[in-house]
Amino acid sequence: MMISQPVARPDGGAKVTGRARYAADYFAPDLLYAVLVTAPVPAGRVTSIMVDDALAEKGVVRVLTHEDMPKFGRFASPRGKLTAVQQDVVNLTTVSDDFVEFATEASKGLYATPAMRLSQRVERANVAMPTALRAPVEGPGTWALESAMDELAHRLGVDPLDLRLINHADTDPATGQPWSSKKLREAYEEGARLFGWRERPRKPQRDGDWLIGYGMATCTMGCFRHPTPAAEVRLHRDGTVLIRTGTQDIGTGTLTIFPQIAADVLGLPMEKIELEMGDTQLPEAGPTYGSSSTMGVGAAVLAAAEDARSQLARLANLLPDEVEMQDGKIRRRGAAGGQTIADVMSHTDIGEIVGSGSFDPAQHGKGLAMRTFGAIFMEVGVDPGLGLLRLRRAVGSYSAGRIVNPRTARSQMTGGIIWGWGMAAMEQSRHEPVLGRFLSKNLSGVAIPVNADIPGDIIIHFVDEVDEHASPIGGKGIGELGATGVAAAVANAVFDATGKRIRELPITPEKLLSKDRPAEASARPG
Repeated sequence: MMISQPVARPDGGAKVTGRARYAADYFAPDLLYAVLVTAPVPAGRVTSIMVDDALAEKGVVRVLTHEDMPKFGRFASPRGKLTAVQQDVVNLTTVSDDFVEFATEASKGLYATPAMRLSQRVERANVAMPTALRAPVEGPGTWALESAMDELAHRLGVDPLDLRLINHADTDPATGQPWSSKKLREAYEEGARLFGWRERPRKPQRDGDWLIGYGMATCTMGCFRHPTPAAEVRLHRDGTVLIRTGTQDIGTGTLTIFPQIAADVLGLPMEKIELEMGDTQLPEAGPTYGSSSTMGVGAAVLAAAEDARSQLARLANLLPDEVEMQDGKIRRRGAAGGQTIADVMSHTDIGEIVGSGSFDPAQHGKGLAMRTFGAIFMEVGVDPGLGLLRLRRAVGSYSAGRIVNPRTARSQMTGGIIWGWGMAAMEQSRHEPVLGRFLSKNLSGVAIPVNADIPGDIIIHFVDEVDEHASPIGGKGIGELGATGVAAAVANAVFDATGKRIRELPITPEKLLSKDRPAEASARPG
């Protein structure tokens, strides 16, 4: 046994005699060497850098200065092609701990650009510790980015949708990696068609006292894939199934989705399948956040169900890779009839088959960039006399991989849009300016959307897409995607209606009340 033994270093002799070679000791033909030239004084201001004398020296090939750094002057060409993206993020954190809102992730992965400069900083204050909520990272990130994209579109006289199409990223802008899957162009196109974006009036409209505005934004969310969630599928002789996994349900549809996955593999009706979860004694499934459950735990359930089916196939003297199950029977794929679960297990005197499965993200999608995408189109009404803002209708169109259950997925995305409306128009945590305490001690003082705030005219569309690089299911996360981009789309629609650029959320009446005449006569770009 060699572990824990005082073994001598085999390279010791070479190191103490100078024979050891390091990275700097290896040479290549025509190798260039960089030398730092420091300032001649410890403190001062650089007025100019003279490079001519240095360039005249033999062997000097190039002198690099600040002039060689990427230029961040004009951020787009006259036709709208981005030349650079810059975003500086500052968020509050408490004096005793760190919370970083990585809001630059959206800017890092959304639009094609030859240069980007992104910064993240935190400011300590005597406030309660912040925490992630409702589409963190890309939620606040798209608020800034998509507001800026709309402003750029209007300055250039380009339709906001066309500006985004011009700058569509065919590969990951930060890494250059190909996408595991991406159908954002299709999402743009179908969303615009369903909303009637191309046919919208070219000048601001009125409906009685209401100014009508239209806005859109891109939606995006990263793919959170937690390490090796696990599940167990127990197939009983009577054709019932018990799924066991240590996940949690927070109202997002897991109680439906996981039995649905197992039912699909085992050819059984949903009512035959039971789900046991929320216990640390169960196979570990990881946390429930980042829209990760269906993609990760769902893949583990899929693998466990397939394992149970393979075991049943072997008991039935069938090859596991050549079988299918339907109506409680197992058979060779494409064949008629089949053997019932009860018959197969009775003949072998087995009362229960236990299938195990897990999902290892490291085995899927290596070398590929993963994101979900979408587009949100909104129509709002603004009463300039009362400072009121109302949502009139919305269309969300999404590229998010395979949709396991269109009904629950549509509900998730509708909820996400409602979340986004709350962020845009209502919700805030006001602090008392001297003591730093919340003015409202409970949720009764926090305005949140209710049924009266949300119209029934919300359309959800999913592009037909399967991403087997992201997970064996072919799906990605969707829950928080619907909340991204919404706040910016609302503010862009408010500008379209009133000519006012709102850069601070929520968009409350005092920000809309003004005696300035709305810019009703200005034509919309595009």
